[in-house]
Amino acid sequence: MKKFSEILATLENSEHIQKIELAKADGSNAGVIENKPGSQGSVKVYHHLFKKWGSINKDAAKDGLKIYAEHTLDAEENPGKHPNIDRLFEVIETGDVLSVSIIEATN
Repeated sequence: MKKFSEILATLENSEHIQKIELAKADGSNAGVIENKPGSQGSVKVYHHLFKKWGSINKDAAKDGLKIYAEHTLDAEENPGKHPNIDRLFEVIETGDVLSVSIIEATN
């Protein structure tokens, strides 16, 4: 099994992204992932999922859990420790589809 860091290195660069905003079907906020230390990997993952799937649906969430690799198991064992992974579990459980807004960084 590949490690998260190895998989992450294969994903498209996301340095141009300031943050990713997620919304539920009713328009309510489902989360924000800022491109800062501690969440840069998640920005890359969610950007990849958005480009591949167009939203965060069940298939995208399952794909994301594979990308997170060893962190997925840690998230299962420690709910709340990895909120961006927990969100993918929730999408799979509920069937909700999250829309994605990519907010570009302004230089």
